[in-house]
Amino acid sequence: MSAVSCLLSEDQFLCSICLDVFTDPVSTPCGHNFCKHCITKHWSTNNKCQCPLCNEAFTKRPDLRINTLFSAMVVQFRQSAQKIASSSEQQESKPGDVPCDVCTGTKLKALKSCLVCLVSYCETHLEPHLTASRLKRHQLIDPVKNLEDRMCRKHDKPLELFCKTDQMCVCTHCPALDHKMHRFVPLKEEYEGKKVELKKTEAEIQQMIQKRRLKIQVFKNSVKRIKENAHMEVAESVRVFTSLKKSIDRGLNELIKTIEEKQKTTQKQAEAFIKELEREISELMKRSTEVVQVSLSEDHVHLLQSFPYLKAAPPTKDWTEVSVHPPSYEGTVVGALHQLEETLSKEMKKLFDEAELKRVQKFAVDVTLDPDTAHPELLLSADGKQVKHDDVEKNLPNNPERFSHYNFVLGKQSVSSGRFYFEVQVKGKAKWNLGVVSKSVNRKGLITMIPENGYWTICLRNGKEYKALTDPSVPLSLKSQPQKVGVFVDYEEGLVSFYDVDAAALIYSFTGCSFKEKLFPFFSPCRNDGGQNNTPLIICPVNQTV
Repeated sequence: MSAVSCLLSEDQFLCSICLDVFTDPVSTPCGHNFCKHCITKHWSTNNKCQCPLCNEAFTKRPDLRINTLFSAMVVQFRQSAQKIASSSEQQESKPGDVPCDVCTGTKLKALKSCLVCLVSYCETHLEPHLTASRLKRHQLIDPVKNLEDRMCRKHDKPLELFCKTDQMCVCTHCPALDHKMHRFVPLKEEYEGKKVELKKTEAEIQQMIQKRRLKIQVFKNSVKRIKENAHMEVAESVRVFTSLKKSIDRGLNELIKTIEEKQKTTQKQAEAFIKELEREISELMKRSTEVVQVSLSEDHVHLLQSFPYLKAAPPTKDWTEVSVHPPSYEGTVVGALHQLEETLSKEMKKLFDEAELKRVQKFAVDVTLDPDTAHPELLLSADGKQVKHDDVEKNLPNNPERFSHYNFVLGKQSVSSGRFYFEVQVKGKAKWNLGVVSKSVNRKGLITMIPENGYWTICLRNGKEYKALTDPSVPLSLKSQPQKVGVFVDYEEGLVSFYDVDAAALIYSFTGCSFKEKLFPFFSPCRNDGGQNNTPLIICPVNQTV
């Protein structure tokens, strides 16, 4: 049926009345076909019963029955037409697609390419390769362009082998002619091997992509930290300059106040002189009036009796040498500037110390005590943050890490590069030792705590004597007794610094050190001296009050 329908044109399946594909086709006695509904309606509308095509008249309306064979052909034609229309719509070749090499007019999208025919086929034209036995043996692949590249240009044969020696695709004639004594494998075998390699390559590429994504995240985190640090630095700069500006404003206000006070003092003096002169003028004017009145009087006795009183001038002051001098401000301004310079110097040092402490505090590490290094007479808290001396010596294994002669203990954390900072509360103690030590320091017997032996430490003795333990030791003069000590290490710079945290002041720095191994935090609460030094050393959270 499909073959027959393919031989008929579309016009042969159209009803001449409705001009559409037949629906329930029937045949008239003259042999013409119409839709049953169309011919029935035509005859009902017209008085004559005749064929619309040949005009043959029928004396009696024919008994029309559906032509089953022709109806089946119509159905087959309708389905084929729909399929072709659907294929045309859905598989029409677009830019970038491989077009069918057989299609004429509108090119449909190729479904497969044949490596034997070197032709790409759409779904319709591929059908012979799927049904014909001789074509079934052809090798079909997903559609590709430039099929001629799959032919040996020298022998015009399909590329079926892979030359391992020259690493190229060849035809079956190449081994005997151009690749003698070379090693060959079938293309499929090499394909499978290369496919495995490509999977490995893909895995490596994905790993590279992942590494780069992680690196991007690292850079993003760095940018975020840079922004945060910049904001912190801006805030700190604003704080510092605001503080300096307040000091300058305060100095200016004090200078203005001093100048105004001098001006007011001089002004009060001048006003007092003016008031006194006005009083004397008033007295003199009164005496002048009396003199005039008596001099005009004709009372001889009265004039003579008043003369001694009127002749004498009223009590007044000699104003010849009296003057008011404007106050001198030169000394005041210079003195104020000197005072401001001294104040700013102190303020700047304080701000610098605060800024320096804030800088090193950024490298804070959460330090805990290592019980395996603690002397048997030391008592450590359960959280590893406090240590004090206990008169009772505990029975502990004498492992190589443990200090056996002095009341020392180390922190678990170490530094072998970069920077490291921690804080320890020493409040209420009469003596202590703090600092950092090298990993290989002597932990048994007598110990001399100096840098040459791997100890960078400071100590307190007798409640007031602070020393940096060098050879010889360096006495430290501190303005106040530290309640909390910060310890900072810059490994690459060879620097160990100690800070009075509350005063934000530098206590002492070991400089020019040459570190060659790990450094560990070092603590010694010293002996409790019958309870006089029983307060523990406490490792504190940085920037938090204990």
